[in-house]
Amino acid sequence: MESTKIEDAVKQQFSDYLRSNKLRSTPERHAILNAIYTMEGSFDIETLLSHMEKNEKFHVSRATVYNTIALLINANLVIHHQFAGESRYEKCFGRELSYAICTNCKKVTEIKNIKIKDNISNNIKKLTLTHYSLYVYGLCSKCMRTAKRRNKRASSESSTKKR
Repeated sequence: MESTKIEDAVKQQFSDYLRSNKLRSTPERHAILNAIYTMEGSFDIETLLSHMEKNEKFHVSRATVYNTIALLINANLVIHHQFAGESRYEKCFGRELSYAICTNCKKVTEIKNIKIKDNISNNIKKLTLTHYSLYVYGLCSKCMRTAKRRNKRASSESSTKKR
């Protein structure tokens, strides 16, 4: 039931956006919207095109996808990420998006924490929060272990040379 409410709200928001901006409501635009909202996680354009042809049995041009993605971003239904120099997109209606990104291996992990939204809402009084995206950068545990081992080895080698 909740999924149907979100689906209806997303369709309504996109239709309202198109109407208010005097843009055409086409089957292709709605098929792209539907495909995005059936996908999990972030995606690139190639993944979306493949998903549409394979799962939705709907062929659409690359140009139509790029143009529609731009409309969906402006309608606050899709967010654009730049992960390790790669463009990724993700549905954002009714979602809070937080990511931890390893600066070494470029691994991206979604952070799920309800307190983040509460802190943002409590600290920003002059803004009605509709959605947010948060990126936290650092070293993942695997890269941190590798760095510690490397430092330990380098330290022991330098102490051996000093003797």
